[in-house]
Amino acid sequence: MAVAAALSACSAAQSDAPDRQVRRPAAEDTPSAAAEPSPERRPFTISFGGDVHFEGMLRPRLNSPRTALGPIASVLRRADLAMVNLETAITTGGTPAPGKQYTFRAPASAFTALKAAGVDVASMANNHGMDYMETGLADSLAAIKRTKYPIVGIGKNDTEAYRPFRRVVNGNRVAIIGATQVLDAEFITAWTATANKPGLASAKNEERLLRAVRQARKGSDTVIVHLHWGTEMQKCPNPAQLSLAPKLVKAGADVVVGGHAHILLGAGYLGDAYVSYGLGNFAFYNANPATTGRTGVLTLTINGRKVLKDQWTPATIQGGVPIPMTGASRPRAVADWKALRSCTGLSSRP
Repeated sequence: MAVAAALSACSAAQSDAPDRQVRRPAAEDTPSAAAEPSPERRPFTISFGGDVHFEGMLRPRLNSPRTALGPIASVLRRADLAMVNLETAITTGGTPAPGKQYTFRAPASAFTALKAAGVDVASMANNHGMDYMETGLADSLAAIKRTKYPIVGIGKNDTEAYRPFRRVVNGNRVAIIGATQVLDAEFITAWTATANKPGLASAKNEERLLRAVRQARKGSDTVIVHLHWGTEMQKCPNPAQLSLAPKLVKAGADVVVGGHAHILLGAGYLGDAYVSYGLGNFAFYNANPATTGRTGVLTLTINGRKVLKDQWTPATIQGGVPIPMTGASRPRAVADWKALRSCTGLSSRP
């Protein structure tokens, strides 16, 4: 019954799709966004993988950082930028969050493994980012500072947690913000960064997140928001996702991507912006080949505010890491991924 209700809700959401087409700030609204690409700006690619941790069978892979993410790293390295969701606290100490069934932690060598795999930035804004509470958070922040590995969505205060990663790529000023819409109810207050408290960037504080997007818009050509969002094992976006995506686009986001559901969800265009509702697991244990073991890399080709192309590289999780698909199974998996769009209200083209 729950699945039927979810599918019904998704169908209803799809029928409302035209109402969710939103107007993004025009060039005249944002002085930094030129009406035409500058002569020196040219398209760039950014690849996104889903949720990563290094627990269980994945922990020994940190002994060989260069191969920790397996053969999928070749796909990530080909992109101008690559990003994943790092779903773990970076600590070897701390106290597990009370009452949580699953708590994840990894040593700082996790950053070395991501860097070696070609991952340029990761988000730690998720429902496992503070699994080892305040001590684990302090260790995570110290590791970020010590290694200088680019992390978004976590910080010593809200200014730092909502601060975007910035890089100029092929003349494009790119800004990436990380935030989580998923937090256990009992930890929302304790885990959310504020002006005076370290923690995570929370999308539950919508106005704070939207303000960060509007600020990023003023000095960027491309604004990307990476979210931890969705309902576990539900293949259609939930009402919270369907509500937040157009708000982010209206605030100035060109791309909205993320995951949490452990399975793939649909992706496509919301007006001129691009939205991916669920990237699934990526480097993760206990994968069911038919559901949670389906994964891949989403690669977008972007020039300024225009998402010119999307490409899906399908993979299956084997031994905890993504193995790119080959042969006849590959085009079938791409078609299956495209079919997930049917309950999102998104379009295949802008």
